[in-house]
Amino acid sequence: MALSFFDQFLSPVLYGVSLTTLALTLPWILFPTPPSRWLNNRLLSLQSWFICRFMQQLLLPLNPGGHKWALIFCSLMVFLVSLNSLGLLPYTFTPTTQLALNMGFAVPFWLATVLMGLRNQPNTAVAHILPEATPGPLVPVLIVIETASLFIRPLALGVRLTANLTAGHLLIQLISTATFVLVPLMPGIALLTMILLFLLSLLEVAVAMIQAYVFVLLLSLYLQENL
Repeated sequence: MALSFFDQFLSPVLYGVSLTTLALTLPWILFPTPPSRWLNNRLLSLQSWFICRFMQQLLLPLNPGGHKWALIFCSLMVFLVSLNSLGLLPYTFTPTTQLALNMGFAVPFWLATVLMGLRNQPNTAVAHILPEATPGPLVPVLIVIETASLFIRPLALGVRLTANLTAGHLLIQLISTATFVLVPLMPGIALLTMILLFLLSLLEVAVAMIQAYVFVLLLSLYLQENL
């Protein structure tokens, strides 16, 4: 039976029960919990350093009012990095390759930033829809365009994360399939494709982290506009 390359993105099912919930719960079990001791081990120190550096870079352009979102952004960043990275392991499932899940992350956070802007500064939030000194004939067109650009933001967030991870997984599967086929036929070419596969795997590890950072960074920029 010939399987499709897209079968790897199907939600795994065991005895008729979807395992997506297990895939979403597992990353939280892998992170060590800081003990009550004064001195932590190297793993905990590295984890704390990573979180502190990330939050420092993320909250730098935000107003003090946006610092209340630090815990939410930090948790979302760590969660997305974990899901993206664990999906690169063999015989695993990457939940963030599902557009529905990514939209479930993007829409509530984007809507929260928009509602916060409408509550705190309604005039400024509505003024973004129509730039100042706009000619009269262009007013209806600009209102439609700016409103569409506002509502397309969560879709862009979800599609960006889904497309980047899906493309990387497909490339890895295509090159690995070519490597297995070329081993008995052309060992030299197979060695080159194996090196390319190794380099692509390293690139995908970087993409898994960068895409999680970009997702949270764009949310912070949306929040900055509404503070």
